[in-house]
Amino acid sequence: MSTFKVKTLLAMCLMLLFTGIGGITVFAATDQHIYDEANLLSESEIAELEAVATEYSQKQNADFLFLTTTDEQSPDIVTYMGDFFDEWAVQNNQENAVLLTMNIATRDVYLAGFGTAETTLDNERVDLVLDRIITEMQNGDYADAFQETVITSSRYMEFRPGVNPENIFFKNWFQLGIALLLGGMVVSFMLYNSGGRVTTTASTYVDSDHTRVTGTRDQFRNKTVSRRKVPKSNSGGGGFGGGGSTGGGRSFSGGGRNF
Repeated sequence: MSTFKVKTLLAMCLMLLFTGIGGITVFAATDQHIYDEANLLSESEIAELEAVATEYSQKQNADFLFLTTTDEQSPDIVTYMGDFFDEWAVQNNQENAVLLTMNIATRDVYLAGFGTAETTLDNERVDLVLDRIITEMQNGDYADAFQETVITSSRYMEFRPGVNPENIFFKNWFQLGIALLLGGMVVSFMLYNSGGRVTTTASTYVDSDHTRVTGTRDQFRNKTVSRRKVPKSNSGGGGFGGGGSTGGGRSFSGGGRNF
């Protein structure tokens, strides 16, 4: 093959790689994932969270973003989140993202999935993620809550849409328990059939001709009923929101809590 043909073939391969022709796409996570306008995180926490967000963004082909504010005069958190994402999507030419927004002034948090994440992180899965992080939010452990959001959301996004990722059948401990139970049943069956059949029962040692019941008595004495008051739960506010669309027309899955 001539040198010219080799160079031409190499150039075509490079074009396919970088332009995505022929079904080949290259996802590059954005440079910034943390927009901590409320100054809740230290520099070291931001650096660590940026590294985690970048890793999982590349894994899921969707950017994990975090936005915080302390503005009491800002619109409701869903509108605030939507306006931010519309601007971010245009600036970064990216539509696939998971965005956690928090307003520390109103104690509201909202998690949304855009683009492909709208399906892989639907409303039900968003609520499951919020269940896992709300206690950390209430305790002020924001860095831990943000990191848990990335890791848990990414894990949920691995499951087929419509499947509950917290189903007990997907738990490793449950699968291990079933395996051990089945293994024990098989071993017990083999041991049972390996020896002779046991024909001795309790009646073998009873002399029915010289055994009888002399009397019976069943007497009801009293009945005691006790009552106790069930305390109401006061751990955090209720949920709100759900999926919707931004002012720019971008649809999303989502859910929010007051912490």
